[in-house]
Amino acid sequence: LPAMGGKSLSLVVLSLGALLLAAASGGAEPPPSCESVRKVFQMRQLGSLRGIPESPRAGVDLQVCTSKNPTCCTKKMEERYQTAAKQDIQQVLQTSSATLKFLISRNAAAFQETFETLIRLAENYTSTLFCNAYRNMAAEATTHVQELFTDVGLFIFGTDVSTEEFVNRFFDTLFPVVYNHVINPGLTDISVEYAECLRMARRDIRPFGNVPKKAIGQMGRSLLPSRTFLQALNLGIEVINTTDHLHFSKDCSRALLRMQYCPHCQGLTLSKPCMGYCLNVIRGCLANMAEVDLHWRGYIQSMEELSSAMSGTYDIEHVLLNFHSLVNDALVQARINGPELSEQVNKVCGPPVRKPTQSPGCSFDQNKDNQGLKMFSRDSEETLTNRRKEFIGHLRFYRAFYGGLADQLCGNELAAADGLPCWNGEDVVRSYTHRVVGSGIKAQSANPEVKVKGTDPVISQIIDKLKHVIQV
Repeated sequence: LPAMGGKSLSLVVLSLGALLLAAASGGAEPPPSCESVRKVFQMRQLGSLRGIPESPRAGVDLQVCTSKNPTCCTKKMEERYQTAAKQDIQQVLQTSSATLKFLISRNAAAFQETFETLIRLAENYTSTLFCNAYRNMAAEATTHVQELFTDVGLFIFGTDVSTEEFVNRFFDTLFPVVYNHVINPGLTDISVEYAECLRMARRDIRPFGNVPKKAIGQMGRSLLPSRTFLQALNLGIEVINTTDHLHFSKDCSRALLRMQYCPHCQGLTLSKPCMGYCLNVIRGCLANMAEVDLHWRGYIQSMEELSSAMSGTYDIEHVLLNFHSLVNDALVQARINGPELSEQVNKVCGPPVRKPTQSPGCSFDQNKDNQGLKMFSRDSEETLTNRRKEFIGHLRFYRAFYGGLADQLCGNELAAADGLPCWNGEDVVRSYTHRVVGSGIKAQSANPEVKVKGTDPVISQIIDKLKHVIQV
């Protein structure tokens, strides 16, 4: 459907001429021939020209585009027009939401990629700490570091894992390695069974002092907002996809046909619906979609609040990129308290049982990704915060998207400009005289053009999801 601005002046003049003539003669007169109707039918590729009348005839078999005058339409044409009317409105809806959908999906991809880089960099920093300062245990420790950051990624991208559990697991598995190389080093490694005893005892012995608790607090409070932010972005895309492919009721489909294509049957191929008439039809068809409005506004406000809360001490960049220094604190503490820890371990697990193997040195590739990661690290905090602010700033413009959709469609695309003769569903008139109803389901009980029956379950479901994410 071409926007008003896109029409050439000659077309508008022609259109006005046809409408003014019709209006002056007290309504839509039957066209002398069906040539213009045939042309538009062919131009819009609505079907074969076979069976389209050359001149008007009685339209006894028509169901929606009925008229006491002779008509250029047949039942077959009416069916084709019906399909076209639904496709047109779907197209207009998808076009109107395209920039919003692109904004959210582009940012969802960008934030996901940034988080992936951030996790990789934090893992790199932590493994480098072992390679540089604790080389003899680096190979074993790096495996546990990789496991930890795999869990961090799983959590941020939506898997049901517990931050407390995976941080605890990291320090549990690190303890036998630290005991073997720092607290009670020997020429050979401790046995698997002894390592398992140490792993199980770590939480009681507390070799790393308060560091694991601190790490759990920081991880929990910084990862959850990022996880929620990504989930909310993906839900935003789902909401738009759902409303872009809305199922239109039979009553709405007939109303769209009457508004957009029934004038063609009377030869009025250039006519446009009156503004009030268009609003009634589109508000009736989009009544369920308008119910999303309140929750969509709440969703954008929640995103704004969440984005603000993601800065500061518990900022994900700050926490992840400084995790290596927390690990270093833990190792320093274990080394300082070595003799006391040995005593405690002897009480719980007995003296160390060793097996004749030797840990390999550092196998971690420090140069991998270093260039790109260093650049990222320098700008990460600033980039992420700014990117969030910029995104939320753009998203704010779409707060009233669902509430004002019918007005936007009729104003920009579908309806005749004020003061021009227009189509009211039966005739070309100077103005629409019926009452114009508001948006939303309740307002539709008084709609003279479309009957709306209850709530669409698909829309109810998407509203429930929005309510849930707002709550989260």
